[in-house]
Amino acid sequence: MTAVTASTCRGRPSGGLPAEVTSFVGRRHEVAEVKQLLSASRVVTLTGVGGVGKTRLALRVGVEVRRAFRDGVWLVELGALDCPAMLDQVVTEALEIRDHTGDPPMRVLTRFLRDKQLLLILDNCEHMVGECAVLAEALLKAAPDLRVLATSRQALGIAGEQAVSVAPLPLPGREEPRPPLDALVRQDAVRLFVERARAVLPSFEITEDNRDVVTRIVRRLDGLPLGIELAAVRLRALSAEELLQRLDDRFRLLTAGSRAVLPRHQTLRALIDWSYTLCLDHERLLWQRASVFAGGLDLEAAEAVCSGDGIAREDVIDLVIGLVDKSVLMREGHPGGVRYRMLETLRQYGRQRLADSGAETELQARHRRYYRDLAARARAEVFGPHQVAWFGRLQREHHNLRAALDSWLSTPAQTGAALGMAGDLLYHWITSYYLGEGRDWLRRALSADAASRGAPEPVRGRALWAASWLAVIQADIPAATAMLEEARRLGEGAGDEAVLAYVALFSGMVAMCEGRTPAAIELYRDALARHRRTGDPAGIALSLIRLTLAHSFSGDSSRAVAAGEESLSVCEAHGDAWHKAYTMMALGVEVWRQGDLARATELETESLTFNRVMGDRLGAGLNIEVLAWIAAGQGRSQRAARLLGVLEGMWTSVGAPLSGYGHLIRYHEECRAALREELGETAFEAALRRGARMPTEEALAYALGEEGRAEQAGREEPAAAPLTRREKEIAELVAQGLTNKEIAASLVIAQRTAEGHVEHIMTKLGFTSRAQIAVWVGEQARADGQDGLS
Repeated sequence: MTAVTASTCRGRPSGGLPAEVTSFVGRRHEVAEVKQLLSASRVVTLTGVGGVGKTRLALRVGVEVRRAFRDGVWLVELGALDCPAMLDQVVTEALEIRDHTGDPPMRVLTRFLRDKQLLLILDNCEHMVGECAVLAEALLKAAPDLRVLATSRQALGIAGEQAVSVAPLPLPGREEPRPPLDALVRQDAVRLFVERARAVLPSFEITEDNRDVVTRIVRRLDGLPLGIELAAVRLRALSAEELLQRLDDRFRLLTAGSRAVLPRHQTLRALIDWSYTLCLDHERLLWQRASVFAGGLDLEAAEAVCSGDGIAREDVIDLVIGLVDKSVLMREGHPGGVRYRMLETLRQYGRQRLADSGAETELQARHRRYYRDLAARARAEVFGPHQVAWFGRLQREHHNLRAALDSWLSTPAQTGAALGMAGDLLYHWITSYYLGEGRDWLRRALSADAASRGAPEPVRGRALWAASWLAVIQADIPAATAMLEEARRLGEGAGDEAVLAYVALFSGMVAMCEGRTPAAIELYRDALARHRRTGDPAGIALSLIRLTLAHSFSGDSSRAVAAGEESLSVCEAHGDAWHKAYTMMALGVEVWRQGDLARATELETESLTFNRVMGDRLGAGLNIEVLAWIAAGQGRSQRAARLLGVLEGMWTSVGAPLSGYGHLIRYHEECRAALREELGETAFEAALRRGARMPTEEALAYALGEEGRAEQAGREEPAAAPLTRREKEIAELVAQGLTNKEIAASLVIAQRTAEGHVEHIMTKLGFTSRAQIAVWVGEQARADGQDGLS
């Protein structure tokens, strides 16, 4: 007769799980995924940074699967265990095994578990990963019906293990327009903040007045549940606005955790101290050094900036892998390759450690030098087959580029480097969303350099003509003229043909904006000749594009087409895509003017297709302008008016109507007046409003002639088609942000079935995006006076 028995502790739910004392918020798709993995694998490990909610997720899964385990679900809390030799004994005690044989604890465990069907939750394994791995493997071999669910900052690394990375709670997006208030409140991070806030301040509500403050709070805390909970507690004494203001010193502020949990889980600082302690010495050093990056980094940047002084370049990759394994760095896949991101909370911690080490100044210098060189490399390849890849890379590195520019400007006697870097990034400013920011960086750098005279004249001259281009795009002609005049003086004084070529080019643009077309043509010809002498293909293409437009505007069709075709040849010879798209736009204007509407449509849609992929709003706006004129010429007045409505929002986002192409405003106004007369005031304004309300992606699809569902999206109201009960259920899950795969796992249906349901929902409601479904769900809930669909 065995001397091993087990009992269930009174006061705990059957199976050994503690009762939940606070509500469990969100994580529906993660719960579904873990349940699915547990049904197929015998060991699943939840990994993630401290405070992300691994334990709560494991416990919630345990509650939901308890009935599937005849002998229950048992929690083993290892966070307070400092002696690995006691691991077997602690598990034995957690299972409430009463042993009187005197056998070693492992033998007792295997004997007890061999015929049991239970789930063992090993919580907080990170400080004894190796020991937990050995224990789990031994128990799984001895007990065929045992399942193990572990939580750890890194995977156990045993055979058959399925690791699930637990991410922070989803954060409110930054899209415009803002989501409805009820949709915001349903977002997990905001919902958690509200529920915990009400625990200390029952009257707390999200309102239109405080929604932006709460959104910024949860963003600043990276969606970390622990950080959000600690912050909400502070509402006992602070307003939401005061709390936000104090989050810069978040480690000092967020110290009011539950006394019932481990000390290191009571404060954000202590929790991250614990993660830091678990890292190897060189991993801690890399953590510190990687904190100088803003918005993430790739392996090349890590090797360049973080190696040296104790870290060999060839060792960086292994250290990065170690920090990913320990959930300090998060791996993110991008079209251009893998990047690594550090939560801002961990980054600030690393930055403090770096400052304490005395190495912060040197690391900042390495960082800014690396990104100055990166900007120079991008400029060198701005015209060629790698152009688009560089545009994408610079957009991914925008936060680092911004940090490097600020560092250069803040460093005495280094304003020349800032000026050169800001000028090198000209195409980044133009092709992305940072036109105004780029102009501001150039303005600041030019002002600082004027005071210090740190930059060589060619660098200042190039920065001046670059800044003038941005000013022309924003229709600030006086500023552009002043900068071009200074650049001309510098170019003539130094005999700098390259500077003078661009001065002539952008002076031509100013002349076109001022209605001086013949003068503009002469300036463009001068620029083209100079660019040919310097062998600058980008300058040649830009000059030809502008000549195409100017000749077209003056009625000289043959010269317009000749310039456009030559520009296409130059672009194709060098593998350039961006300048080619603008060339097709310019040719499309002339072909439209000649009356060949079919060919003009082809040119503009091909150009728009590229600009859509690039996210180039200026280029897309120009294409949509011409497509509106074409639609009006085809007698498609409703479509033309709606496209003009789309443009109202696009030109506002760029900063000026027909930015940099102001001479085309004549065609715009003629089109607008003709449509107003043809449709009548009421119908014309209604069509404009429909276009202005279309989200960007739907507007682009509509402009490209992807009519079908996009036409439906532009209607005043979606068709009132009824949804089945299952479709309503799926619509709710879509509104919560679940993917088709996650919906399938949650409802235990095939992914293909989930995809079909979502397509049917969009077809019935006349929608083209999941975001529209989310808004519709919110509207239905408000109409029914409830929080969701029944």
